[in-house]
Amino acid sequence: MITAIVLLHVDVHLIPETATALANIERVSEVYSVTGDWELVVMVRVRSHEEIADVVTGEIAKVEGVTATHTMIAFRAYASEDLDRLWGIGFEDAEGL
Repeated sequence: MITAIVLLHVDVHLIPETATALANIERVSEVYSVTGDWELVVMVRVRSHEEIADVVTGEIAKVEGVTATHTMIAFRAYASEDLDRLWGIGFEDAEGL
């Protein structure tokens, strides 16, 4: 399985609607609203590199609200417990809030 991380510039007035439309694309596994230079991050999982072009340019880029895309291909995935530990940094301090 090939994972592509797609960073999206989106019309800020359409973020919720755009995110919902993106999440309904068959090979999109997750959509995140994020801070920073991009409005949304989309995770795409496909079986071939050719499918990435089909999904990104053929579907994602055509969704209303999407104004630009930047695609990265993941080389390697690490164990989910490692990822949980990495993404959970700082949350143990927030539990008492």
